[in-house]
Amino acid sequence: METKKTLVLGASENPARYSNLAIKRLTAQGQPVVAIGKRKGKVADVEIETGQKQFDNINTVTLYLSPAHQKEYYDYIISLRPKRIIFNPGAENEELYDLAEKNNIKPQEACTLVLLSTGQY
Repeated sequence: METKKTLVLGASENPARYSNLAIKRLTAQGQPVVAIGKRKGKVADVEIETGQKQFDNINTVTLYLSPAHQKEYYDYIISLRPKRIIFNPGAENEELYDLAEKNNIKPQEACTLVLLSTGQY
């Protein structure tokens, strides 16, 4: 399977959060993962960073932030030049969707967990 370095944006140490599950499933499937959240922490050996850290070679940004909390990250996400942005349920955002398309980034309304479990990641 091709590895796709993924940024989980909206990461949480709370095991009940989907972002937490996504980090665990991505790493379990051998995908390299970096994570940004409100608080520093750690999930499955992945350090959760805060702020807007510059990462290299990001293939996918998977969003676990409501549209209201995405705005401050627009320029940051575009600056990472990912190949795609996954808008998980609750993160759908037409403004960022359009911005992604204008920057040749594929927007995808999907659930990262479903994509992983069905082999479509």
